Amino acid sequence: MNFSELGKVIDLIGKDRGVKKEIVIGAIEQAFVVTARKKYGIQGDFEAKYNEDDSDIEIFQYKVVVNEVKDPITEIDTDEALKLDEEAEIGDHLGIKMEDVTFSRVDIQTAKQIIFQKVRDAERDILFSEFKHREGDLITGIARRFERGNVMVDLGKAEAILPRREIIYGESFKPGDRIQAYLSEVVMTNRGPEIRLTRTSPLFLMKLFETEVPEIADGTIEIMAAARDPGHRAKVAVFTSDREIDPVGACVGLKGSRVQTIVNELQGEKIDIVRWSEDLATFTRSALAPADITSISLNKDENIIDVIVEDDQLSLAIGRRGQNVRLAAMLTGWKVNIVSKNKLQEKIKVSVEQLATLEGINDAVAQMLVQSGVMTAIDLSASDADDVARILGTDAGRAQEYIDLAAKAIADGHVDVVEEDEAETEIVSASAVPGRHSFIRGEGDTTSEDGENSEKFSEAERRLREELAAFKLK
Repeated sequence: MNFSELGKVIDLIGKDRGVKKEIVIGAIEQAFVVTARKKYGIQGDFEAKYNEDDSDIEIFQYKVVVNEVKDPITEIDTDEALKLDEEAEIGDHLGIKMEDVTFSRVDIQTAKQIIFQKVRDAERDILFSEFKHREGDLITGIARRFERGNVMVDLGKAEAILPRREIIYGESFKPGDRIQAYLSEVVMTNRGPEIRLTRTSPLFLMKLFETEVPEIADGTIEIMAAARDPGHRAKVAVFTSDREIDPVGACVGLKGSRVQTIVNELQGEKIDIVRWSEDLATFTRSALAPADITSISLNKDENIIDVIVEDDQLSLAIGRRGQNVRLAAMLTGWKVNIVSKNKLQEKIKVSVEQLATLEGINDAVAQMLVQSGVMTAIDLSASDADDVARILGTDAGRAQEYIDLAAKAIADGHVDVVEEDEAETEIVSASAVPGRHSFIRGEGDTTSEDGENSEKFSEAERRLREELAAFKLK
């Protein structure tokens, strides 16, 4: 079965598709095996070989050598086998070259479809392997078209997708625009490899710094954590063990030249570069910059940071729409509660006054209780006698009397619960769980959505009450 100029066709397909010649030949051989089996018997054992010298496809049918043939499609008797191979023995699988093989137009069309399918599969595998090892790299392409809000980016050999949710808020593209993005993932789908890009990930921000700051590229400076509110603001924590280098200054560059290049790429996104520290309290102060922090208390059991600031620093610490505290929480990986010092002191004062109204409790006792987190009569009534005795330095019997007094006042309606609620201290909380827009070295980049803490302020206050002993009363 001779195909004129088949060799040239094989070479042409290989060059056009970027597929090795051996893969094209393998696809052709497999296609004709399938076609032969369909034409001459599905039970038959066939093999196709490409003869490069003759540019010919040779088809062999394998049959088992037997004494008595029961199935002529799969068996051959000994006498016929010996004519083809003098050393043939019973049980051997003898390959018989099929002469004058002819295929109909439909058979050829079927083989053609199989060949191109195999070549496409090989092409997909090549693209997948080529881009798979580039995951985590910056990549540049040209915007070609839009599909349901997603931007299809031409990378030359392949096409990538920049999902709508991975586009920085406020930016837009038109066909022909150059796009730089972070190659986040390459997955194989039924339609071939899907190359996914992102411009909102903190890893994109980190790669931009690696490109612009040589000290990061060579490992002298490390980015320990990063958090973003894409298109609005970002925080990056940097560290170096080289005492001769200022990591923050190196990232900013002369007159801000290095960081400004990154800001321009991110559509004007404001970037705060802070120094990373192993001491979490020190790092938290840097993360909440530009606000000045009065006091910081850590609850290591629940990964909660309670922060007290002066009234004039409260808005700075919280930031626009809670942005500053939210990014700080994402940067540290802990939940952050922020409260105004004056409001906290006012709350403490009110709490002391309310406890002192209870029969048998004076100002000194009330202050000791409040400093230990017992803020109301309700708190006192629910306390354990041994805990109260330890706080007040008295015996359990006397402590129980205080608890009973609080319970009686509540039962008699002497405790104004409404007044207590009105004196609640305003506490702003931000989720500590790193989300899709945060990165902490050692934890990696997650895929979950980041969000503000949904707990009520009363829960945040409960935690702050337990830490009040760390702060002195004026």
